[in-house]
Amino acid sequence: MTAEAVAFADLFAAEDRHFWFRGRNRVIAGAVRDAVQDFPPGYRVLEVGCGTGYVLRLLERECRGAVVIGSEVSDEGVAFARRRVGSPVVRADVYALPFADPFHLVGMFDVLEHLPDDARALQELRAATAPGGRLVLTVPAYMSLWSHTDESSGHYRRYTPTTLRRVLTEAGWVVERLTPFMLPLVPVMWAGRKLAALANRLRGRKKTGRELAVGELRPVPGFNVLMRGLLALEAPFVRRWRLPVGTSLLAVARNPAGSAARVAA
Repeated sequence: MTAEAVAFADLFAAEDRHFWFRGRNRVIAGAVRDAVQDFPPGYRVLEVGCGTGYVLRLLERECRGAVVIGSEVSDEGVAFARRRVGSPVVRADVYALPFADPFHLVGMFDVLEHLPDDARALQELRAATAPGGRLVLTVPAYMSLWSHTDESSGHYRRYTPTTLRRVLTEAGWVVERLTPFMLPLVPVMWAGRKLAALANRLRGRKKTGRELAVGELRPVPGFNVLMRGLLALEAPFVRRWRLPVGTSLLAVARNPAGSAARVAA
């Protein structure tokens, strides 16, 4: 993270209301339902980099009967997540996960882009996953959409479908699904961030990257309702088909050491 990083408190205040987080959760929910349907009772679920627990709360709901655990490298994030969920949340680094027993499902949602060595992180996740287990992953898409938000969030990169597939495959995963999503947001994000950058250059005191990013976390009432509706319509299509473009990418990958039907109990 940079010195101007968006704080966990900013995210915690925005996530339940903002269209982006709600829209992403709809897509994650569909992918998780499909990924876990063949797993045995009591299967194990881990979210790596669970932040404030917003998605971890979703995993608790979608993975009933499973053992659900969250991990987060920041003490502040752990504290916020524990306010949201009843599942255990532990402080852990993705490069040194402390779990002895493997997981059937591992989730990592908009975390990989924060890591300097994404290939090593994906290898560590595979080592923590049972044979036939799955990884559900989201990342930001396309360097052409790079902006102050990426910088203030501490991103190293945005991905294309090709680069994400390559790094997953090189880490030993078998990619089962990979699709862009948040298609309705593409023109809005591109134009909005260009205009924000222009306005920032023209005003007397330039806003910092953090101020601009936090401004994007404040829902604009009418626009927020419109985008929530459009992303709700998009979610069923993401679950069934590959979209042509979007501001984010969803990937579902399998540990190929066994078949999903034989995933270890």
